[in-house]
Amino acid sequence: MRILNFGSLNVDYVYEVDHFVRPGETLAAASRSVKAGGKGLNQSVALARAGAEVWHAGCLGEGGEMLKDLLEENGVNTELLLPVDGMQGHTVIQVDRTGENSILLFGGSNRRVPEDYARRAVSGFERGDWLVLQNEINNLPLIVRLAHERGMHIALNPSPYDGSLAETDFSLLEWLMVNEIEAEQITGEKEPEKVWEKIHGRYPELSLLLTLGSRGSVAWRVRGGETESARAEAVRVRAVDTTAAGDTYTGYFLAGLTGGKPLRECMREASGAAAAAVTRPGAAESIPWRRELFPEGD
Repeated sequence: MRILNFGSLNVDYVYEVDHFVRPGETLAAASRSVKAGGKGLNQSVALARAGAEVWHAGCLGEGGEMLKDLLEENGVNTELLLPVDGMQGHTVIQVDRTGENSILLFGGSNRRVPEDYARRAVSGFERGDWLVLQNEINNLPLIVRLAHERGMHIALNPSPYDGSLAETDFSLLEWLMVNEIEAEQITGEKEPEKVWEKIHGRYPELSLLLTLGSRGSVAWRVRGGETESARAEAVRVRAVDTTAAGDTYTGYFLAGLTGGKPLRECMREASGAAAAAVTRPGAAESIPWRRELFPEGD
């Protein structure tokens, strides 16, 4: 069983600010740094640092060399990366004094995934392997269909949520992983139980992971017509930078899930990893290694 993460790679330009800049305001930043990020890259790093075997597929544009290097340094297989013309995808991130972030995303190379490349990348995987996706690349509906035809398990983190996702067939997914904002965008509901009712009513075979910030997380897993539910508390820490918290949770959760761990244990470990990540600045670099969290190999 192998994991293919077909996702974005971004160069993150991170600015530390007192508060998020307001319309018409000019604000001086306390510092600026250039980091490796992108939801796809972050989740691949989290999967690998959690102990999973992961391949990353995606497009490398101009200025993206550091991103490939970082993936390889973390044990992610990069043989499927595709060099393309044009600027590498990037973000402008404001991080305020409480650790909250505001992100402006430019897709760049991430939106240049050719159809023939998508077919080649997925063709190397088979029934029982996993596909992990986010919504920062193009041709998402095609990639989902190709993976489903090969019998792969498909997990989607539909972030950033936008109208293009209407073209993606959610009935072909096994897992949908969302935060509170995305859950409300998809269902129009705010309460977790109502979100689940809407999702389950539309897609009876789809499992759902819903992260709730300081309120922890809740999940419903559908297998063989039966539904298992579980909750996990958030780990209380003082946040420095929340940029990669959700990606860290997703990577650790899926590493546990694909490794056959019980649902509640997957959520507990993911919560601990996400808590560790927010105590450190940056995106990919803030993601903890499994050996840091479980030094005795638990």
